[in-house]
Amino acid sequence: MPAVPRRRFCCPLLVLCLLTVVSPALPAQQFELEAVGEQHWYKGNMHTHTLWSDGDDFPENVALWYREHGYQFLVFTDHNTLLQKERWLTIAKRKGSEQALEKLRAKWPADWIETRGSGETLEVRLKTFDSIFEKLAIPQQYLLIQGEEITDRFGKLPVHMCATNTNELLPPTGGDSITDVMQRNIDAAVSRRERTGVRTLVHLNHPNFGYAVTAEQLMKVVGENFFELYNGHPSVENDGDASHASTERMWDIINSMRLQTLNLPLMYGLGTDDGHNYFQTEAGKGAQPGRGWVVVLAETLTPDALVQALEAGRFYSSSGVRLNAVRCDGRGLEVDVVPEDGVTYRIDFIGTDRGFPQESSAASELPENADKLTRVYSDQIGRTLHTVEGASGRYEFRGNELYVRAVVTSSRKHPNPSAAGEFERAWVQPVAISR
Repeated sequence: MPAVPRRRFCCPLLVLCLLTVVSPALPAQQFELEAVGEQHWYKGNMHTHTLWSDGDDFPENVALWYREHGYQFLVFTDHNTLLQKERWLTIAKRKGSEQALEKLRAKWPADWIETRGSGETLEVRLKTFDSIFEKLAIPQQYLLIQGEEITDRFGKLPVHMCATNTNELLPPTGGDSITDVMQRNIDAAVSRRERTGVRTLVHLNHPNFGYAVTAEQLMKVVGENFFELYNGHPSVENDGDASHASTERMWDIINSMRLQTLNLPLMYGLGTDDGHNYFQTEAGKGAQPGRGWVVVLAETLTPDALVQALEAGRFYSSSGVRLNAVRCDGRGLEVDVVPEDGVTYRIDFIGTDRGFPQESSAASELPENADKLTRVYSDQIGRTLHTVEGASGRYEFRGNELYVRAVVTSSRKHPNPSAAGEFERAWVQPVAISR
């Protein structure tokens, strides 16, 4: 396969942070993320599956679930497919689909459901994106977005990337390495975006699924500025293990190296559901909906406005904690939580200083595993700079930080966690600090 030209994207927030000439007293861009005036917080899930691929419910039922549970937008991301063609599902051939059909008949009028055949040959026509959008979307209240999970691999290792807001299928490209697979898929998406003018955002899914992607592999990809920091599927190993770095540790390694040595933009961390299982009732089991999401600040609820705000870093990710505002006045970073009765909060400000030790060691003594695991780096990367107990906190920049981010941890455990013992959290996106 011929090499695809590499392109670089830099989000507006980062461009301003890095290129604006500021005095030493104002080392970061000034911004205020708060729902005032024409600005609104929009809660959404950017990774979900239906019976169009390996989810276990009809897409209209999935869309209805998110609408009824207070979301403002949902992206359909079935594997290597768009909800656009005529497709019939044979109920007897799909495990659990009888239950989904019963639910469909209970929630929707008979004239909405198209069937043919009977008994073992009974088929149900899957609804297309346009028909579901027409039925369920509410202008400026609830938006459905067509997307796709580009499902690729290198050898036996899964490399999956979600495309948000795409009107044409993006087939997986393959590649000569994990990094090359990611880069080729990103380049193909960028080329399509330039050709069609459709503002498509692509992000890497669950890097610890199958422990397929390391921090070193992901940090080098040009144009890939988003990855799933939190994925609600119990099988994706967000927290890592004794040999594998957690996704949050990977996030700090990636941004430290991108800013100091690779001359690449910040990478942002997304929260998603990766929903597959809509009939599981036991907490903590299956890939259930409602575990992780993003909250985006935008003036209007449209695909272009949401993607533009995401690319500018105007959002936070959450597994339960709600934020009122995130502010940066150039001298410090502030976080205000929407407090709930009986719940306490801890705000940790995390970052890496310039000139951090870049030496690292292999995470395994076996040579054959050296390149398969994220390496072990100095604890100066992603260290806790300041901690505040309470629903509001501020960190004063010292001026020698590469970036600063924040994570808010609630005292309340997640009611339906992807991992045992998980507390509700919110992740504030990193801010690059200029000299």
